[in-house]
Amino acid sequence: MSEFIKLTAAQAIVKYLENQWIGINGSRVRLCGGGFGIFGHGNVTCLGEALYEARDSLPLYRGQHEQGMGFAAAGYAKYNLRKRFMFCTASAGPGTANLVTSAALAMANRLPILLLCGDNFVTRLPDPVLQQVENFGDPTFGVTDAFKPVVRYWDRITHPAQIIQSLPQAIQTLLDPADCGPAFIGLPQDVQGWAYEFPLQFFRERTHVVREVIADPREISSAADVILAARRPLIIAGGGVQYGYAVDELRQFAEIHQIPVAETIAGRANLISDHPLNAGPIGVTGSNSANAMATDADVVICVGTRLQDFTTGSWTCFSDKAQLVSVNPARFDAHKHMATAVVGGAQSSLPAISQLMGNFSSASDWLEKLNLEQSQWSLVRDRNVDVAIGPNRYSQAIGVVNQMCRASDRVVAAAGGLPAEVTANWRTRGIGTVDVEFGFSCMGYEISGGYGARIAQLDDDPESDTIVFVGDGSYLLLNGDLYSAVITDKKLIVILLNNGGFAVIDKLQTGKGNASYNNLFVDTPTATRMAPVDFVSHARSLGADAEKVADARALQSAFARAQQSANSYVIVMDVDPYDGWTTEGHAWWEVGTPSVSKRRSVRDGHAETESGRQQQRRGV
Repeated sequence: MSEFIKLTAAQAIVKYLENQWIGINGSRVRLCGGGFGIFGHGNVTCLGEALYEARDSLPLYRGQHEQGMGFAAAGYAKYNLRKRFMFCTASAGPGTANLVTSAALAMANRLPILLLCGDNFVTRLPDPVLQQVENFGDPTFGVTDAFKPVVRYWDRITHPAQIIQSLPQAIQTLLDPADCGPAFIGLPQDVQGWAYEFPLQFFRERTHVVREVIADPREISSAADVILAARRPLIIAGGGVQYGYAVDELRQFAEIHQIPVAETIAGRANLISDHPLNAGPIGVTGSNSANAMATDADVVICVGTRLQDFTTGSWTCFSDKAQLVSVNPARFDAHKHMATAVVGGAQSSLPAISQLMGNFSSASDWLEKLNLEQSQWSLVRDRNVDVAIGPNRYSQAIGVVNQMCRASDRVVAAAGGLPAEVTANWRTRGIGTVDVEFGFSCMGYEISGGYGARIAQLDDDPESDTIVFVGDGSYLLLNGDLYSAVITDKKLIVILLNNGGFAVIDKLQTGKGNASYNNLFVDTPTATRMAPVDFVSHARSLGADAEKVADARALQSAFARAQQSANSYVIVMDVDPYDGWTTEGHAWWEVGTPSVSKRRSVRDGHAETESGRQQQRRGV
């Protein structure tokens, strides 16, 4: 006969999460590493009460902004290769609404975060309540419905018994290799406190596994046939290689068949930089080496990538005649652009394809081309990071940190100019050590995502550092988790590169013939008084150690001090907003340009953009 326990809906959710486990590297750990929370009237009295009782098993980190909480949860999930997740809880109304951007970031990057958000009263007796957004034609339609386009799983709990069905489905969504993404559970304020007699069996300890998606043998055979017909094959390795625990299989596949490997932005650190088959980063923020190989490739083997436009150069990187083979556990991604699809995980699919390929190897002249392109790109990177060449630029700071950091240190960057500069110039020394958030290209991810990664890193590798590259624009947008890192002793090293605004967008703006307008502070017409931000004082006011350096040479000694410090450390360096960008290696990128304009420069910019379209693949 079944036994039961009477719990509130909130208590049942927390108790269920406490009892979910997973095996990682031979150890059994809780699937949920805890959570990030900002309490309000929509979640403090009921869910807050339940979380207090579980504070030892599910540690709760107090957020400074809900959006930052979601970014931190994403950074945590990335570090753990999607095998562990954190929840985020926010109050009804604006607190919950602030998490929509975070959900979109997790959705675009296929990352697991669990959102437990306050919602309106099911009874509607007190309606309208504080922070309720009323829809005149549908009283059930509210702020929480805004999450439906940006999560993989969505539910609103209107009775405690629904948790028995909903919560396991949410967890499986978070763990699914094909459909992984954020899960949202709306918790009406009254339902959170309602009690129900839950079967004890629901709370039994469970150890989860991430299921392997095994490809159909016929798809494996078709992929092998396409590759066997190639002379100049190229692998594009995406972030899914690491999430699928297939780094070794990728390297072995490439080595056995001598196939060059290009990396996407999310796939940086699939191979170390000096691996003889590493062609470098590909695409709009890529390298001359990888893009030159892509242009001449006759078969492109896409492994664990969703092929976004920065990877494909808006589909100009490859010849119309190049055939695509796509290995991906997600059917949606595997079948893109008429690829020969292998719907399966790379860990099992690559060895299976390799077995059918026998002693196949790339043509000798193809490997000679790779060697030449690699050596030429290496010279470009050496020049980019040279601290003796002025003016101050991103790539110099990247080079200093790259040379001085440990191979196991984690590097985090996100939107703006830094993703391109890190992707192009960083020489990977350790597998899986680079997190450049460009799936959603989200400003503000840098410090918050680094904070989440640091929480995970301290459990796994406390001797290594988490190093954040951030521009002044992103820092001004979202910096509160620098304080979070300080008060929780989760040390971050933050390299804050100040270019006086949104310089990379100014570069795009002026590069298409437009006038500088509203991106750099000096070109903001409504900014009538220039007031330089004292980033050092600001960082110190949040409890971090901080200093400003004049140039990349001075950065060397400052970074050594940051490494020795036990506290979070911010190093500020001004960089030139106009000069010193990495210009080599960039593929064409399609952006909208005015086809009609009074200004000649704008018309010229449009003509230049349209001329690049000649190399664009048309839907294949």
